Amino acid sequence: MKDFLKQNGILILIIALLLSLIAAVLSFTFGGIANPFANLAGVVSTPFRNGIHNLVEWTEGLYSDAFERQALESELEALRLENARLRAEAREGEAASRENERLRDLLGFQQKHTELHTEPATVTARGSSNWSATLTVSKGTASGVEAGDCVIDQYGNLVGVISETGLNWSTLITVVDVDLEMGGLIARTGGAAILEGDFALMGQAKLKLSYLPEGTQLLAGDTILTSGLMSGGQATYPSGILVGYVTEVLSDPGGMSDYAVLTPAARLEALEQVFIIKEFDVVE
Repeated sequence: MKDFLKQNGILILIIALLLSLIAAVLSFTFGGIANPFANLAGVVSTPFRNGIHNLVEWTEGLYSDAFERQALESELEALRLENARLRAEAREGEAASRENERLRDLLGFQQKHTELHTEPATVTARGSSNWSATLTVSKGTASGVEAGDCVIDQYGNLVGVISETGLNWSTLITVVDVDLEMGGLIARTGGAAILEGDFALMGQAKLKLSYLPEGTQLLAGDTILTSGLMSGGQATYPSGILVGYVTEVLSDPGGMSDYAVLTPAARLEALEQVFIIKEFDVVE
């Protein structure tokens, strides 16, 4: 190595001086512009720097969008829960309002009929077939309900009669059920007849008034009440309960007698709550 430096030292020095001179000339010539070597390095590295910068911005954008989306979804879920809560409160308010209205209507009816002692019950199920039209309600023997008790709506219209009881439930046959049979009274004339369900009429949510007194002249719209017929010296059902209205008068297939078709006063298909008459005083 020493021999190489001795032999070529002057040459190396000359080359170094030339390179320094060239660098100085280039720097002076281009002024503030990078020299070709630096420029080449910048040209080559710039796309990579730009790519890295764009990648960083894209990644930050994704994170920001994801964060905003999550925040929006959380806010939307909170709004859904609040909406569900408000709807539930509205439904509860409507149900309470309807119940209060029913109780007010019943109170008005009971003020006129102090002889009736009722138990409120909720309709929990409906049974309807070719052979029956029944309702299941939420009160039973634990509340003093018995088979044979009459059931009315909030306006005092007859709904039906309890046919079967459990501890906390009861089934009642409605006024259009084929098993219904009770005394009826024509309000306008005072004539007595028999209220009964009919297979052909049950599908139309109607019943009939049979065994009309001879010479009875019924009119469409005539009001029919319960008569409270006595059995063994005691009234089986309370009297004066509105059952329905005459829609037409027909003759039986043999043409031997007439009967009236009645539309119930109670809206059986819309009942939510009923009132069971557990006790009643006979009004003379």
